[in-house]
Amino acid sequence: MSPVSGSQAVDRALTLLQIAGRAGGRGLALSDLIVASGLGKPTVRRLMLALIRGGLVEQDPRTRLYHLGEEAYVLGTLATPRHGLLEIAADAVVRLARASGDTAFVNMRRGSAAVCLHREEGAFPIRTHALETGAQHPLGIGAGSLAMLSALTDAEVDVVLADNAARLATDYPTYDADLLRSDVAATRARGFALNPGRIVGGSWGVGVALRRPDGSVAGALSIAAIDSRMQPPRDAELAALLMREAHDIETRLARRMLQTA
Repeated sequence: MSPVSGSQAVDRALTLLQIAGRAGGRGLALSDLIVASGLGKPTVRRLMLALIRGGLVEQDPRTRLYHLGEEAYVLGTLATPRHGLLEIAADAVVRLARASGDTAFVNMRRGSAAVCLHREEGAFPIRTHALETGAQHPLGIGAGSLAMLSALTDAEVDVVLADNAARLATDYPTYDADLLRSDVAATRARGFALNPGRIVGGSWGVGVALRRPDGSVAGALSIAAIDSRMQPPRDAELAALLMREAHDIETRLARRMLQTA
């Protein structure tokens, strides 16, 4: 097997692993994996068998559905000191939802994308449907995602925009690199990210980034609400709530990383 085809096989196997992981506890059928990956049945079956041999995936003998395996859990546990953001931030998301009455989120950075780790509903009866747990957007799309992009260096922003150019053009045609650079500049000047209903009409959001002790971006906290609940000065008041919780999370992240160093 050539180096190129070997690299391609690894990339495809990792794609299937990610698809299986995003299914959560419900599992996925072989046909689901084929559709989601765009790969042929023999390829998917061969790569899933390899992932099963490595313990990263398992197949339920009764339902024949694929789930993440024991080794995936072990690796995730080992990565927790650096990437276990949900464990540290979950209580903060609950407090934010209670204090604001709106919907609060914690997102993590995944390369050039943002992944929603958790969503907590507030008590206000009219809710937003802007972001669901497990949803993944290019960095810059949505308040928390924009907060992460804005916390990067200009050189890193350029890399992210280049990585996401094709997906932006296909899935987010109202966005482009110039608009996102303008959003980044506004976010840095304002001190928090604001999404004025660009993804879901009438659903606004504010967000702030979460940093590790080395300054790298770990994720973001955000709050979403209907537009009438996000007008000044309330947007800044919600941002202040987010910043207080972000400071506490960053302190706890630093403490955990010191304990495991």
